[in-house]
Amino acid sequence: MATATSNVENNDMEKHSSPVKCETGLTNNADAVGAACMDKTKEAASSVAQTVGEAGAALRARGNEATAAVASSMKSLAATIRDHTPSEGVLRAASSSLAESLESGGNYLQEEGLDGMAKDITNLVRRNPVPAMLVGVGIGLVLAKVTIASFNHGD
Repeated sequence: MATATSNVENNDMEKHSSPVKCETGLTNNADAVGAACMDKTKEAASSVAQTVGEAGAALRARGNEATAAVASSMKSLAATIRDHTPSEGVLRAASSSLAESLESGGNYLQEEGLDGMAKDITNLVRRNPVPAMLVGVGIGLVLAKVTIASFNHGD
């Protein structure tokens, strides 16, 4: 009878230990699947970050090329204005002033580029927050009036 009892106890132990082994196996599988998903997610995020970085660099390069072209055009226009400026009178003073402004603006664009302009504007807004906000509100009002007017004429 002792053998029969020990066989029953062994069968009970096997019944209870199998689900534990099964649960442990499932847990290990879930951990492995979770780790694999995490690795794939990290790879995808890294790929997206790299693509965004490359697109940003390309956009910055195009912006710098456009800024250089505008700077060159401003300097060229300044030279053209100087060449065709009258030798005397009020028109000469106005033309000379315009040419100087165009040339200095072209030099600024060439030296500073978009990054320098952004830094200068940021510093200006930080030093003068209230006027900057008022300018923003004014631009918003003008854009709103232009937009409303264009919709009204479209009817």
